[in-house]
Amino acid sequence: MVLAQLGGSISRAIQQMSNATIIDEKVLNECLNEITRALLQSDVQFKLVRDMQTNIKKIVNLDDLAAGHNKRRIIQQAIFNELCKILDPGKPSFTPKKGKTSVVMFVGLQGSGKTTTCTKYAYYHQKKGWKPALVCADTFRAGAFDQLKQNATKAKIPFYGSYTESDPVKIAVEGVERFKKENCDLIIVDTSGRHKQEAALFEEMRQVSEATKPDLVIFVMDSSIGQAAFDQAQAFKQSVAVGAVIVTKMDGHAKGGGALSAVAATKSPVIFIGTGEHMDEFEVFDVKPFVSRLLGMGDLSGFMDKIHEVVPMDQQPELLQKLSEGNFTLRIMYEQFQNILKMGPIGQVFSMLPGFSAELMPKGREKESQAKIKRYMTMMDSMTNEELDSSNPKLMNESRIMRIARGSGRQVREVMEMLEEYKRLAKIWSKMKGLKIPKKGEMSALSRNMNAQHMSKVLPPQMLKQIGGMGGLQNLMKQMGSTKDMMGMFGGGDK
Repeated sequence: MVLAQLGGSISRAIQQMSNATIIDEKVLNECLNEITRALLQSDVQFKLVRDMQTNIKKIVNLDDLAAGHNKRRIIQQAIFNELCKILDPGKPSFTPKKGKTSVVMFVGLQGSGKTTTCTKYAYYHQKKGWKPALVCADTFRAGAFDQLKQNATKAKIPFYGSYTESDPVKIAVEGVERFKKENCDLIIVDTSGRHKQEAALFEEMRQVSEATKPDLVIFVMDSSIGQAAFDQAQAFKQSVAVGAVIVTKMDGHAKGGGALSAVAATKSPVIFIGTGEHMDEFEVFDVKPFVSRLLGMGDLSGFMDKIHEVVPMDQQPELLQKLSEGNFTLRIMYEQFQNILKMGPIGQVFSMLPGFSAELMPKGREKESQAKIKRYMTMMDSMTNEELDSSNPKLMNESRIMRIARGSGRQVREVMEMLEEYKRLAKIWSKMKGLKIPKKGEMSALSRNMNAQHMSKVLPPQMLKQIGGMGGLQNLMKQMGSTKDMMGMFGGGDK
C-alpha cells in the first residue's frame, strides 16, 4: 500500500533524527528533506510542501530552544501539526443520525469505484446499527444495476432499481419514497458516472439532486489522479453542493497523498478512504489519527473502538479477569483469533498500534496471515475440551498431535507450528499477570481521577517497563485523548 510507503519514509526520517546524538541544523534539514522527498513522490503539491518546511523551521528554532527542551519531541510535534494542516479542510461534514431518515447521493467520474463505494458505505453503517438501503439511478452504464444488486445481496442490504425504466430521476424518486415507507434511516442513491466535460450528465445530476433533495452529496474520487483532484472536486462543487468526499483505490497508487491534500484545498472534508476491493477495506478518514498512523505513532482510540466492536461488553470483564490471572489456554487463543478476524484487515488493525507501520504487513502477507489463523482454528476444532482448556504444554504428546493432524487434514509439522505459536503467545500473556482490575464501584471514581500515577499502579511492572516507564505512559495517555478511552482498555468507562 502506497500510504504505507509514505508513512514508512516519514517515520524512518524521524527515527534517523531521533537516533542522532546531537540535533543540530544539519540533522533537522536532512530529516525535513527526506520528508519533503516522500511527500513530493506521493504527488503532494510543491507549494504545500515548501510552506510546510518553512513553517517547521520557524517553529523549531534550534538556537532559541533552551538546553532542557526535548528537541526531538518538539520537531515531531511540529511535523505532526503541519501534516494535519495540509490534510485538514477546516470544516466537518454532515453526519447522518440513527433513526432519522437521511438521503445520501453519490456522484463521481466513471471508473472511480462509485457503485462499490456505495455498498461499502451502506455496509459500514449497517454494522453500526443503521438500516441502510441502496437505489440505483445509474441508467447510463450497462450492468450498473446488476453490479449494485450483486453487491447489495452479498451484504444483505435492500436495493431498488429497474432494467426497463431509462429516466434516472423517476427511479431515484420512486426508490427514495419506497424506502422512506419501509423506515430505512440511510437511503443511498447511486447516480451515473460522468465526465467533467459532459454537460448533459451534469444536468441529469442536478435534476436527481433537486428531485430527491439529499441531505448529503458525496463525491467519489479515484486517488490515482493525484493533484488533478483539485480541479475535479471544484468542477463538481460548482454543479451540485458536494458536502463530503470519499477517495478510493488508496491501496494501489503513488499519488494518494496528492489526492488527499488537493481535496482538502477545495475545503471539502474527506470522510472515508477505500483501501481495497473488499467490503471491509474501507476506513473512516479522520485527520489526526490518520497522520498519527502515518508517522508510526498509532491510533489507540481507533484500536480501542475496534476492540469494543468485536468483544461484546459482557465478555470484556471476563477477558480482563483471565488477563490478570495470566493463564493462557488454547481456547483463549481460539477466541482471540476469532476477534482478530472480526476486526477486519490485519494490516489496518496493526497500523493502529504505536511503533507498528502498515509497511510491516504488506498486502500479500496480510492475506497469508489471515489464512494461517484460519488453518490454526481448523486444527483447534479437532481438539478435545481437555486439550483446549489446559495450560500445560506437556499434555500435548505425540499421539494427540497425530490425532489432531488427521482430524483437521493438516500435517504434523503444521500442528507443531501452531503449538509453537501458542507457547509464544502464552509467554506474552503471562506478562499481563498481576493486572489489577478495579471493582465496579471503584471504576467510575478511578476514571474521574485518572492520571499516570494511578495508571502505573494498575499496570503490571513488565508492561509498564515495555511502554517506557512513567514518561512513556504519560505520552500514551495524551495520545489516547481521554481517560474514558484509557479506561476502555480495562473494561471500564461508560457502558
